[in-house]
Amino acid sequence: MRILFVASEAAPLIKTGGLADVSGALPSALRKIGIDCRVLLPGYPVVMYKLESTRQVARFDQFLDAEGKPLAARLLLCGISGSDTPIYVLDAPAVFARAGGPYQDSDGIDYPDNAHRFALLSQVAAILAGAASPIDWQPDILHCNDWQTGLAPAYLRLSGNQTPIVMTVHNLAYQGIFPPKTLTHLNLPVSSFSIEGTEYYGNLSFLKAGLYYANHITTVSPTYALEIQQPHLGMGMQGLLASRQHQLSGILNGIDTDEWNPAADRHLRCEFNARALAGKKQCKHKLQEELGLEPLANAPLFGIIARMAHQKGLDLVLAIADGIIDRGGQIAMLGTGEKSIEIAVRALVARHPGKVAALIGYNEGLSHRIEAGSDIFLMPSLFEPCGLNQMYSLRYGSVPIVHATGGLRDTVEDGVTGFVFHQPTPHALWLAVERALDLYPQKPAWKKLVQTGMNRDFSWNKSALAYQALYQSLLPLEA
Repeated sequence: MRILFVASEAAPLIKTGGLADVSGALPSALRKIGIDCRVLLPGYPVVMYKLESTRQVARFDQFLDAEGKPLAARLLLCGISGSDTPIYVLDAPAVFARAGGPYQDSDGIDYPDNAHRFALLSQVAAILAGAASPIDWQPDILHCNDWQTGLAPAYLRLSGNQTPIVMTVHNLAYQGIFPPKTLTHLNLPVSSFSIEGTEYYGNLSFLKAGLYYANHITTVSPTYALEIQQPHLGMGMQGLLASRQHQLSGILNGIDTDEWNPAADRHLRCEFNARALAGKKQCKHKLQEELGLEPLANAPLFGIIARMAHQKGLDLVLAIADGIIDRGGQIAMLGTGEKSIEIAVRALVARHPGKVAALIGYNEGLSHRIEAGSDIFLMPSLFEPCGLNQMYSLRYGSVPIVHATGGLRDTVEDGVTGFVFHQPTPHALWLAVERALDLYPQKPAWKKLVQTGMNRDFSWNKSALAYQALYQSLLPLEA
C-alpha cells in the first residue's frame, strides 16, 4: 500500500505545533508495518538546510504567483539521518523562502500570499496523486492534513481523479479562510464556490474544501470527532461534519516513545522508569535548582507547558495559583503567547519568588525536564483535539489534571491515572487540584497512580494499525 502524506510541517525538519509531531512520527510508524508512506513538504529555508540528500525528480513550470508571474518549482526526493521515510520537498523559493516562519513573518503577521503558497502545495499533491504524475511512484491514498492542504482534495476531485483521499483535522479552529475573489487566482472553477464545495459563509475556506471533497475525514481523538459535530466546538462546520458522520472517525495520536523516554532521555541528568522511581526525585531536585525554586522534596511541584492562550485554560490556572502556593505547592511554567497572560504570569512569579518559576518562550530540553521533575501536570484546556503533553506526563510519572475534552478525556482516567474535571471553571479545576493535593502525601496510593499511568501504552503502534485499516477500507475491492 502506497500513501502520500501531505503536510505543511513535519518534525524534525520544521515544527510550530502538534501537526509536526504527527507528520514526523505517523509516516514512520506506518512504514514499520509495511506501508510505503512518503511525505510531501514545502521547501522552507530551514527544511532545505536540514536535508542531507536530495535528488530532483520533477519540475513544474505551469504555476503563477500571487501577482500572475511565472513561478518556478521543482520536486526533490530527500532523506534525513535517523529516518527511513522518503520525503518529497516542493522547492519554490518565490513562495517558501521567507525569513519568518512557515505561515507568518518575523512580526507574527500572516503572509499576504498564504492562499497562493498553500494552493501550490495542494496542486502539486493532487498532481502526484493523479494519473498524470511526473514521477514513477503513485500513491493508492492521498492523506492531507489541516487547512494548508485542504485544496488538494478539491483539485484532485475536480480533475476527475478518483484516488481515495483522507483529510485529517488537527484543530478545526484553523480553517484557511480567504476572500472569495481569491478563488479566481487558484486554478479552481467558479462552480466550486458553493455550499457543496469551497464556500464557507461567503468566503473561500481551504479546510471546508478538504472536508467536502475527501472520501474520509479523521481527527486526532475519538471524543474530538464527536465534539466537532456540535455547535460549541464545530466552529461553524458542525453541519457538514454531522452530515458526514459515517465518513468521520477519531484516531488518537500517539507519541514518540523513543524521544520521550524517561529511562533514556538525552535532556535529563537522571533516569527512571515505572519500576525504579528514585531518578524522578533527582529530576525534581535538579529542576528546582535550575529554575530557582526552593529545594523542598515534599512540596508538590506542578508543571505547565502550554501556549499562553485562553484556549489552553491558563486563565483558570492563574485564578487558582495562589491557592496552590497556600497549600505548599510550587509551579514551573514554560510557554509563550498572549501578552496579557504573559504579564499575569510574570506578576505571579514576582508575588511568589522561590515558589513559582516561568520561562516565557520555548526550550525543548526544559520541556522534558519539567515533565520529569514535576509531580503533577496541569492541562485545563477549554478544548484539546488530542493533546500530547498529558501523554508525555503519564509516561514521565507526572500525574495529569485535565479538563474532560477531546483527547484529554480519551487518555486520562479519573482516579486511575490522573484527575479529570468537567466544567471549565476555576472552581472545578480547584476541586481537582485539591483531590490531587489530598492524595499526594499518601505515598503508596500516589505511587500506584504514578505507576499505572507510566505503564499505559501511547506509542504510535495502535494508531498506525487503525490508519492501516482505514486506508484498506477505502481501496477498491480486487476483482
